[in-house]
Amino acid sequence: MAAPEQPPPPPEGSKPLSALLSGIAQVAYYGNADITEELLRGQLYPEAAPEEFRALRAKMGGLLQSIASADMDLNQLEAFLTAQTKKQGGITSDQAAVIAKFWKNHRIKIHESLINQSRWDNVLKNMNWRVDLKSQSRHIDQINTPVAIVEMELGKNGQASKQVQLNPEENRCLNTCLQKWGEKKRNRSFSVWSLMRPR
Repeated sequence: MAAPEQPPPPPEGSKPLSALLSGIAQVAYYGNADITEELLRGQLYPEAAPEEFRALRAKMGGLLQSIASADMDLNQLEAFLTAQTKKQGGITSDQAAVIAKFWKNHRIKIHESLINQSRWDNVLKNMNWRVDLKSQSRHIDQINTPVAIVEMELGKNGQASKQVQLNPEENRCLNTCLQKWGEKKRNRSFSVWSLMRPR
C-alpha cells in the first residue's frame, strides 16, 4: 500500500511573512508596544533595506486592516486576495496564501480585540426600569404622577461593576428622553429617579 502523499513544503518566504503578520497584529490589535519595526526587520528580513522592509510592512498592514475592518468571511477573503494578486504592485499568490491562512487562524481573536477597542471604559452591563405612581409628595398635584425608576449597572469590560453617579447633563438627557416617551405613550410627563448600583 502506497504511503499517503505529503503536502508540499511551504514556500521559502512564507514563515517570515506569517511572523510579520503576527507582529503587525500584536501591535495593532493586541496592544503589544514592544514589537518595533526594527525588531521585526532584524529578526525576519535582516537582508532587506529599511525602506524595502517599511514598504512591505505598510502593504501587509494595510491589507490586514482592510480584511479586519470588514471582518471578511472566507469567500470575501478569497475574492479580495485574488483581486490583490491581479493588481499592479499587488501581492503574489504565495503571499495571498499566507495571508489567507493567517486570517483563518486569527480572525476571531482580532475581531474580539476590535470590539473591545471600540468600547468606552465603562460599559452598560445591565439595565432595569419600571414605572411607579407617587403616593406621597410635597405638592398634591404630583400625587399619582408616574415616576420612571431606572437602574443601570456600569462596569469596565472584564472587571467587577462599580457604583457611579450620573452627572447633571446625563440626568437631564435621560429625563428628557423619558418625558418624550411618556408624552407620546400616555400624554403625561414622567419624572426620573436614576440609581447606579453594583451587582
